[in-house]
Amino acid sequence: MKKDFKRTLVTTALPYANGPVHIGHLAGVYVPADIYTRYLRLNGREVLMIGGSDEHGVPITIKARREGVTPQDIVDRYHSIIKESMSGLGISFDIYSRTTSDIHHEMASEFFRHLYEKGEFIERSSKQLYDEKAGQFLADRYVTGECPHCHNPRAYGDQCESCGTSLAPTDLINPRSALTDTVPVMRDTFHWYLPLDKWQDYLGKWILEGHKEWRPNVYGQCKSWLEMGLQPRAVSRDLDWGVPVPVEGADGKVLYVWFDAPIGYISNTRELLPDSWEKWWKDPETRIINFIGKDNIVFHCIVFPAMLSAYGDGYQLPDNVPANEFLNLEGDKISTSRNWAVWLHEYLEDFPGKQDVLRYVLTANAPETKDNDFTWADFQARNNNELVAILGNFVNRALVLTHKYFGGKVPAPSALQATDLDVLAEIRALKQSVADAIEGFHFRDALREAMNMARAGNKYLQETEPWKTAKTDMERTATILHTALQITASLAVVFEPFLPFMSEKLCRILGLTDLNWDMVGCGELLSAGSDIGEPELLFEKIEDAAVQAQVQKLLDAKKANAVAAWKPDPQASDVDIDTFGRCDLRVGTVLECERVPKADKLLRFLIDDGTGSPRTIVSGIAKYYDPEQLRGKQICFIANLPPRKLRGVESCGMILSAVSSDGSLVVIGPTGPVAPGSKVG
Repeated sequence: MKKDFKRTLVTTALPYANGPVHIGHLAGVYVPADIYTRYLRLNGREVLMIGGSDEHGVPITIKARREGVTPQDIVDRYHSIIKESMSGLGISFDIYSRTTSDIHHEMASEFFRHLYEKGEFIERSSKQLYDEKAGQFLADRYVTGECPHCHNPRAYGDQCESCGTSLAPTDLINPRSALTDTVPVMRDTFHWYLPLDKWQDYLGKWILEGHKEWRPNVYGQCKSWLEMGLQPRAVSRDLDWGVPVPVEGADGKVLYVWFDAPIGYISNTRELLPDSWEKWWKDPETRIINFIGKDNIVFHCIVFPAMLSAYGDGYQLPDNVPANEFLNLEGDKISTSRNWAVWLHEYLEDFPGKQDVLRYVLTANAPETKDNDFTWADFQARNNNELVAILGNFVNRALVLTHKYFGGKVPAPSALQATDLDVLAEIRALKQSVADAIEGFHFRDALREAMNMARAGNKYLQETEPWKTAKTDMERTATILHTALQITASLAVVFEPFLPFMSEKLCRILGLTDLNWDMVGCGELLSAGSDIGEPELLFEKIEDAAVQAQVQKLLDAKKANAVAAWKPDPQASDVDIDTFGRCDLRVGTVLECERVPKADKLLRFLIDDGTGSPRTIVSGIAKYYDPEQLRGKQICFIANLPPRKLRGVESCGMILSAVSSDGSLVVIGPTGPVAPGSKVG
């Protein structure tokens, strides 16, 4: 970290308040930002962590329309859920506010007016998509259609969730209105634009020459945009929800959410510190760090800096923008619209007291350099094999042995031997590795090095074997456990940014207060003779049933999505009544049903068709039914199809069935008893 900065302002991307936050948000933005902020606090540095809900934009109005409520109802509901769940996970914001606040509306309006009066905008008329049935222009997610890049048929007018490409509504192939499902038309409208091209050279020099230390994904995406040439970008939209454009002649127009939302960082800081907020934004000795996901790179590295530069008045640009890649879930992209997600508020309900487990897994598997995958099997394994078996095991052994041999008091050491000195030196070296990794925004590496401290502690106990020395040399045993307890205390400090709930519990047991980073590895965190609380398990094993329930929840969501998306096949071409009449549809009773050998899909039926000579029919429904489910049932079949051999069995007819919206298959039969051989008609 640059040593000439007096303070650090940490901001986190503002989540849309049209739904709860999920593990993708947490892994991409909030957990790494919290780790970094907690680390700075431990080092005694002046730091603020600013967050809040983004409460404007089309997704919110769409959700409100679907539910028949107001947009304010939607944002009030989800802002509360998001704020409470973030707190429940230990995300330590200094303030978590919202963009519907009065102070935000005031600041966003003032920001626009200032740029407007400086002549920093250009006004343009352009043709945009218009829904004639709804009587309004269609912005962003009011339009759906086929992505021109990956051909996902359900892309939005601002982004394709499948390939992640940023889009404009007019980019979509075969666009349709999300309001009325009609085909929109093009109509003229006017908007104000921020001429990003004016800042092309300035931003190019600032990023490409001044910030080569940025992550490759951030630097590379910015370089690509700059090489393509920046273009003016609209700052207003034809909507009735948002911050109204504060100039005459702007009826029915609001600030575009990308312009409005980042100003929320400033308004939230001002809400927290009304008398001193400017030093956090305008003092060159403040370092600004924007934690975001990769879908926000352009807005935070190019657009927002252009806004701040255009405003002037000393506004500082971010010093770093550590953006993570995407986190997938069980091999599939996280999707809020498909409910393919692990929602934070539900996790906290399903796994009470296991906040740190989620923080640990998301950090250990953080998508820092490429998209990564969250699986419930990995979640369980990391908890049981790392948190329980490594960290929890070492701490528990150190505490239990102290109570067993020294009555729960820190024993006084004698002269340290080479083994003791070596492990303490290793702890100090690992402390520096953790610090270097956090300073460089490599949180996954930092967590691994922190866990290596616990590994070092376990190795130390295995090598010194205090349970054996206690039989012959209590003085040596005292030294070993004194050293082990110092390592335990160091773990309580070093893990505080990562696992704050575990750290708090361990500090309570050890009697540690007023934590600071310099305490790690200092050798005498716990004084001889001080009391140690009763040992408590820091982590518990997660059983198979718990993760299986979560996997089933996802499978149920996938099934529900299939049902919701299901549409009947198009009707076949017409047939005349005479053609249909030639099909002989009958009712029969299943006498026998069994699987056809070496055929996974086929069942062989022996059916009483009323002729006195049972009929054999082979049907490809084995994956939907077990044979015993169909024996004795009455079914409908086509009787006058020519015989056909399937896997050596002659089939004389076809059983009628229907595939439902959830993909299940139902054999069709009469609702009450019918004589075998009865005709259907």
